[in-house]
Amino acid sequence: MLNLVHPADDSYTALTTHLDNEDDTLELGGSLATALTPGLKIWLNGNLGSGKTTLTRGLLRELGHTGKVKSPTYTLIEPYVVSRLDLYHFDFYRLNSPEEYLDAGLDEYFNGPGVCIVEWPEQAAPYLATPDLVVLIEPEGEGRRATLRGLTEAGQTCISQLANCQKKQSPPPGK
Repeated sequence: MLNLVHPADDSYTALTTHLDNEDDTLELGGSLATALTPGLKIWLNGNLGSGKTTLTRGLLRELGHTGKVKSPTYTLIEPYVVSRLDLYHFDFYRLNSPEEYLDAGLDEYFNGPGVCIVEWPEQAAPYLATPDLVVLIEPEGEGRRATLRGLTEAGQTCISQLANCQKKQSPPPGK
């Protein structure tokens, strides 16, 4: 279950949830898909194997993609035309320097209406555009903890829509 968190400095809105397994990660991705808007930039942070691509797979499945979803580690980008959106899945793990991001001409994707989901965004810093939403997936007990932070108005709106959707889906207390 997602829990709405307000940081003490109130500079951003955040949601946190515990992910017991891969199915929970897919479900979180599916929930996130319902709150996407054109032009949203999402950074996925976490160690190797933390579930970044699995979250993206859940998101794409919710949007109607039925094919394989793999991390674009070697291709740098996998484009998808799904539902109402153009979605671009990036993986910058293999960049040797941030300048490779510029040399590849990938910055043009971040100026349009497509949704950009980026694994390993720090590899392209400082050239990457500011994210609207940051998702951090880290170990917690036997599973993982996902923290979603809205850093812009668009990201905060996305978080609010997720929280509202979760409230509608949660059973009333005592049931």
